Amino acid sequence: MSPKPLAIDLDYLRQVLVELLEIPSPSGRTDHVQQYVGERLSALGISSTLTRRGALSACLPGPRATGADRAIVVHTDTIGGMVKRLKENGRLELKPIGTHSARFAEGAHVRIFTDDLDRVITGQVLPLKASGHRYNEGVDLQGVGWELVEVRVDEPVSDIAGLRALGIDAGDFAALLPQPTITPAGYVKSRHLDDKAGVAAVLTAFKAMVDAGVTPAVTAHLLVTVTEEVGHGASHGLDPDVAEIVSVDAAVVAPGQQSREDAATLAMGDGVGPFDYHLTRNLASIAREHGLDLVRDVFDYYRSDVAAAVEAGAHARVALLGFGVDATHGHERTHLDGLRHLTQLLCLYLQSDLVFPEWDAEPEGDLADFPSLAVQPASEEGPREGPIGLE
Repeated sequence: MSPKPLAIDLDYLRQVLVELLEIPSPSGRTDHVQQYVGERLSALGISSTLTRRGALSACLPGPRATGADRAIVVHTDTIGGMVKRLKENGRLELKPIGTHSARFAEGAHVRIFTDDLDRVITGQVLPLKASGHRYNEGVDLQGVGWELVEVRVDEPVSDIAGLRALGIDAGDFAALLPQPTITPAGYVKSRHLDDKAGVAAVLTAFKAMVDAGVTPAVTAHLLVTVTEEVGHGASHGLDPDVAEIVSVDAAVVAPGQQSREDAATLAMGDGVGPFDYHLTRNLASIAREHGLDLVRDVFDYYRSDVAAAVEAGAHARVALLGFGVDATHGHERTHLDGLRHLTQLLCLYLQSDLVFPEWDAEPEGDLADFPSLAVQPASEEGPREGPIGLE
């Protein structure tokens, strides 16, 4: 059966996105958000399991009992901060969780999570020189760096003893509050769109499949990871039968990039290297055939879940689909149109067969049988005996 566009529940997408954003989940403190995703899947009739390290796994079964599967990978963990040191002035020094600049943390409201689960302390990240009336031009001359900011705690405290009395200690998490806003024009402004918007799009795509009663062409696994921002990502939790992995993550909207907030993005390469030739072009073909707004892009300072999967030995083709985000890991913004195109592309992909369904039925095969001619020029007679180029 040919893939067909499905009805996308945009109200569901918006609701799930905002609810995800409001759950603090810096890498290392993700239990709450994983419970939320599991409950959303359960409401769709999809069961899930959790690994020891906290990755969540679920699947939509396909019609075939044997053969290769595919996986969609997203992550719920975000950038954030950890208390590095209690300061003599009653404030906190932070160590960043994930890669992000202190420039964009300045002014951020935070929640500080102590070991007392019933108590959450709020605060705000400020530069060391925060008063214009005191420092005048010195405010502008101060540099950028995590050693140049501190958390002002919203409690009457002025020394280390006071901080300890509040239960604060080194290693406590400081989550940057997202402050999500959806404008009348459809823009979504918030911290942590990376990758909460991707999770919302994937859940909405799975909901569209369930609501339409459509069975995926092959079994589709969903892996929700919790350590992507610190580089581990999909290093574990993937089913061994997976032949294709598509990561869904933020695409970079910036000068010199083709990604747009109102379009889906197909990444052709990133800081780790090129994505799979066959799978990327298959995704582009699906989008083109159905008139979806999809742009191709290449990222420099970027890695995703699939980089960790490949480095861990995943025996699969990998690709990355994204939603355009302006000011990534800063004051992020995307658009509902881009999320809609991405969600629809995921629905169509889930209804499509693997790039090479017969070849991928087994983990390996004869070189002469590999269907290179379908996508790349190759000798019709297959490989010759002896080194290529020698008579």
